[in-house]
Amino acid sequence: MCKLFMIILSTTMMLHGCTTFISEQSRKLVDTKATFAEVRESPDSFIGKHIMLGGRIAGVKNTPEGTQIEVVQFDLTWSGYPEDKFVSYGRFLATSTEFLDTMIFRKGMLITLVGEIKGKTKQRLDEMEYIYPVIAMREWYVWRDSDWDKGSYVPSPSPPYDPFNYGYGFEPYWFRPTSPPYRQER
Repeated sequence: MCKLFMIILSTTMMLHGCTTFISEQSRKLVDTKATFAEVRESPDSFIGKHIMLGGRIAGVKNTPEGTQIEVVQFDLTWSGYPEDKFVSYGRFLATSTEFLDTMIFRKGMLITLVGEIKGKTKQRLDEMEYIYPVIAMREWYVWRDSDWDKGSYVPSPSPPYDPFNYGYGFEPYWFRPTSPPYRQER
């Protein structure tokens, strides 16, 4: 009975661990050799190829032609989740001919998408001209509860006792920041 329970439990865990949120049909189209850093440097040489990207939404604009989403790129985990480690290779524009509601695609949400590289465009970013790679979205997934307002604050306003911190400046990986730093106003 115990062996049967362990087999069912391990099978369930393996199936849950293999879950991806982008369909297999879209994943098969992706050119795995194209990295975002390469596409950012020369988007015109990758026109027509599909790429899988993810990051944090920086802005959403609806126009008569469709929707344009500005995304700060983050590397993806094996399951397609954007790892927000405060390291990015730049920004890109994800476009759709459909209307995408700004209440769903909010600033600060994490998104993973597969799309076709369409080239580049130059737009204003703060006080400079920025060249964005343009990606026509084929399939996307907006991650639930990835809004900055709902995230945890690191470090917390009143740090709890940490038995693993011996004052050497490095802690186990599970205590490292996973959200933007929090600063308490005084």
